Amino acid sequence: MGILRLAHVDVRTPDLDLSTAYYTEVMGLQQVMRTDDAVYLKCWDEEDHHSLRMRYHPRTGMDSFTFRVEAEDDLADFENRVEAYGCPTSRVSRGEAVGQGESLRFEVPSGQVMELVWDIEKTGNLLGKRNPSPTPPPDLPGIAPPRMDHMLVNAEEVAESAKFFIDVLGLRMTEQVLDGNGHQLGVWLAGRTNSPHDIAIVNGPNGALHHWAYWLDDWDHIRQAADTLAYNGVQIDQGPTRHGVTRGNTIYFFDPLGIRNEVFTGGYWVDPDTEILTWTEDNFGKGLFYYENVVSQRFLRMHT
Repeated sequence: MGILRLAHVDVRTPDLDLSTAYYTEVMGLQQVMRTDDAVYLKCWDEEDHHSLRMRYHPRTGMDSFTFRVEAEDDLADFENRVEAYGCPTSRVSRGEAVGQGESLRFEVPSGQVMELVWDIEKTGNLLGKRNPSPTPPPDLPGIAPPRMDHMLVNAEEVAESAKFFIDVLGLRMTEQVLDGNGHQLGVWLAGRTNSPHDIAIVNGPNGALHHWAYWLDDWDHIRQAADTLAYNGVQIDQGPTRHGVTRGNTIYFFDPLGIRNEVFTGGYWVDPDTEILTWTEDNFGKGLFYYENVVSQRFLRMHT
């Protein structure tokens, strides 16, 4: 039994046309499907039906986030474990959600709605499976990341949320930030990937989304992304810079409706027996933004 990776993020937007234009023309995602009130998008190297669903709603926010599990039987096992922890669950039947089969839905201790799914519709990437090119078509618009990488949510009680994700859902902690009393201010967690994180949890209001991130292949692509963002007048929040935590190179910026995005590259390889890295609060400036060595309160406190 195990959680493999982040599958998709579902958000609300009061301007579906503007959001779609940004994510297709500036971010360079592929529009997979559009209905009267929702748009489904993916990156050029993603196999699943979609990684981002946006639906119209007068208020911007996150509906839910979904992780894929390793086997179909895992849903029943996780259902039992989540219920035993004290979190009520429900099943989303096949056909209720686009691009996937039955899923398990519940609210995590920090207030966000999470789903687990095994059966995901595979529509393939842009490269195909026979004599594929190693690179996407050169005329893709915008930043054109190959895949969604990770996300970060907020929690008033980081330790409680970390315990749920580790003990109940089976994620591994790779890094943490501790205050002077040894309390967790932030944790970085990985599923079955070898990434330093698939989801991170940092102190903040329950129910909040801080950001989700797209993977880029190297630092030069980060620089090119900065040029694309500046050319299109996108508000850059932080970067280009580097994290101490995860060792990743990064830019943070906002979509037109105020949702924070990130492009990310680098990091390090994480094996199942890799020891947890710990940052202390007095050194978290370098952990957060290594070059600047500053704890940006605006960065930590602005969320969706």
